[in-house]
Amino acid sequence: MARTALKVKTQKRQKALKKALTSGKKAHHSTKVYNRCKLCGRIGGFMRRFQMCRICFRENARSGKIMGIKKSSW
Repeated sequence: MARTALKVKTQKRQKALKKALTSGKKAHHSTKVYNRCKLCGRIGGFMRRFQMCRICFRENARSGKIMGIKKSSW
């Protein structure tokens, strides 16, 4: 429940930041906007390209849920 609330709070802040930037104003508290994992809500180890943290990325890549990603071996 706590992670869900943090994800919703972060999404609201990101929308407010985008709205402020498009209107040409400086956003209030722009440093409080974090990139959070869409699945678990984790802040650290975030990958922007996939919008998820490294742990969720590894799990999803291993199970084949991410297109074009496969485990390398040599």
